[in-house]
Amino acid sequence: MRALILAAGRGTRISRYLNGKPKCTVDIGGITLIENTVIQLKKAGITDIAICLGYKQQDIKSILKEHDVKYYYNPFFDISNSIASTWFAKDFIQDDIIIMNGDVFLEEQLLQDIIKESMSPVLFCDVTRKEEADYKFYFEDNLLIKYGKELEGEDVSGEYIGVAKISKDNVDLFKESLDKLINSQNHGLWWENALYCLSDKMNIYVKSIEDRFWAEVDYIEDYERILAFRDYKVIYNMKIEQKE
Repeated sequence: MRALILAAGRGTRISRYLNGKPKCTVDIGGITLIENTVIQLKKAGITDIAICLGYKQQDIKSILKEHDVKYYYNPFFDISNSIASTWFAKDFIQDDIIIMNGDVFLEEQLLQDIIKESMSPVLFCDVTRKEEADYKFYFEDNLLIKYGKELEGEDVSGEYIGVAKISKDNVDLFKESLDKLINSQNHGLWWENALYCLSDKMNIYVKSIEDRFWAEVDYIEDYERILAFRDYKVIYNMKIEQKE
């Protein structure tokens, strides 16, 4: 199994707290988020790891200098979305693969659940987060029905956590879909749109991750949730300390 981490973006919503740093490099308690993710993946048995970089790529490479990971680069990170980053790394997309955003924190047991999941392609969703959800899914019997930030009310089953898994049997179709969208100049889409476009050819599955901890570092409140989970707290200006 492989893992592709998308870490090209700047993180505009939380950028005023980051002093110009990529958001995947935030300190989550003695370690950066991106290094923690790489270590967790390797601990879980996934050693074939690639990261697509863009904004301040050297900062991330410096943090990961002791780790054996592959790098891809999205030179248009400032004017494109995650579909472009995924396309630049498409040669790496082989075998069973996890594709995840670089600003996502996962507890170890959740990562194990993702690795073991047999449905494919499958996107992971937190059904405990509806009112506060950012990117939303509506699904029935594990099948994706609706998706988007604009979903409301009974059309919301939960929040997408920014992680998906694709089996090697589905990879070729996914890459064809990716190519079609890029060749049609759809550089502003999320990478997941390449999956959504395949819904007439295959089932797109959604798996609930209830009772597992995760957080995506989009807002300061998300960051504070990660620190609390790891028994740390913010004291001032993004400086943190361990709770007593």
